[in-house]
Amino acid sequence: MRIEFLGGTGTVTGSKYLLEHDGRRLLVDCGLFQGLKQLRLRNWAPLPIKASDIDAVLLTHAHLDHSGFVPRLIKLGFRGPVYCTQATRDLCELLLPDSGWLQEEEADFANRHGHSRHEPALPLYTMEDAREALGRFEAVPFDEVQSPWRGWKWRLRRAGHIVGAASARIAWADGSILFSGDLGRSDDLVMRAPERPEAADYVVVESTYGDRLHRDVDTLGALAAVVNRTAARGGMLVIPAFAVGRAQTLLHCIQLLKQARRIPDMPVYLNSPMAADATRIYRHHLDQHRLSADQCAAMSKEAIIVNTAEESKRLNALAFPSIIVSASGMATGGRVLHHLKAYAPDARNTLLFAGFQAAGTRGASLVGGAKEVKIHGAYVPVRAEVAHLDTLSAHADRGQLLAWLDALPAPRRVFVTHGEPVAADALRLAIEERHGWPVTVPDYLESHEL
Repeated sequence: MRIEFLGGTGTVTGSKYLLEHDGRRLLVDCGLFQGLKQLRLRNWAPLPIKASDIDAVLLTHAHLDHSGFVPRLIKLGFRGPVYCTQATRDLCELLLPDSGWLQEEEADFANRHGHSRHEPALPLYTMEDAREALGRFEAVPFDEVQSPWRGWKWRLRRAGHIVGAASARIAWADGSILFSGDLGRSDDLVMRAPERPEAADYVVVESTYGDRLHRDVDTLGALAAVVNRTAARGGMLVIPAFAVGRAQTLLHCIQLLKQARRIPDMPVYLNSPMAADATRIYRHHLDQHRLSADQCAAMSKEAIIVNTAEESKRLNALAFPSIIVSASGMATGGRVLHHLKAYAPDARNTLLFAGFQAAGTRGASLVGGAKEVKIHGAYVPVRAEVAHLDTLSAHADRGQLLAWLDALPAPRRVFVTHGEPVAADALRLAIEERHGWPVTVPDYLESHEL
């Protein structure tokens, strides 16, 4: 077996791991690169292998940094199936067309306003490309051994993080490899803890928070403090949030705080029809999270759903304290950019980031203290308070990653991926010191014989 790292190295985006054995090629995850421009350009660069030579794709979960390249791969000539859990397929039915639509919208905006170096600016893929790609998806159950080809077997187990998220163990005649996928937290407010991992000869583990522990703070109390001081100023609270996972957790927390009368009964706008649809999907997969059907219903009723572009524009002229939850979570695109343009210049307002912010994103710049950010070709001054509530992250921290690995007998080697360089190397060192296992932090396009 040979593995080649086509993404998820030196960054938390673009996850793609190519396995090649006995004439077959499997791509584990097929994600978009996001953040720094030199990373985003990889989405347009030729792959080191013909897309038509890949036999199948296996997705660990639906977030775009793991699934968002699938329509592009098909445009490049991929003709095989895309395997994933049913909940991942359900979420991709929302995420991928939305991704295509956003890329079309951004290309059109760039062409109309002339702030692209390309004439014309083109989308990586369209909404229609994404819809056509969904026809390749094949849902497989958790815990069921799949044998798509002679000499290959794999099984998916629950990884927490979001509904449908899986760790994948892939076996061949004389070996096995375990991909952690994105691991959730054992103490997550919404998702259940990851399942115990299965033994494998090789392990590929994510390292988003490989260099830190989540702070031991009262998450609800911290959120209440942000809401209350913003309301006291008569300001707006704008929360960039991933439509799948983070938006649901935020709505649940806001509902709990209102129910306990710990925050004012101010309007909550969910400016992401996709997030509203994702919340309904959570109701269909109650076995994967901690919320009851009634809690899911209450979470859905908490927010005013904003559907049309005109409704979204009206949010930029609100005259009373309100909460706006809108994608994307790292402020890389989407409707939230228009809210940032409208509300970042006013010191009464607050911009609240509720998770990891990858290098090169607007979210990272804002959390880092930027006094202005570039949006739609122009610089916007930042006078609003910028808060960062990283305790709402859906990723395991270093201690939880190590605890997940503790359940394994010694593998031949561990590959640390899906982390920025400092985080990945910190987890490498922690694994070596704790277990003495051989650990590699692979580079982009690095390959290994297993």
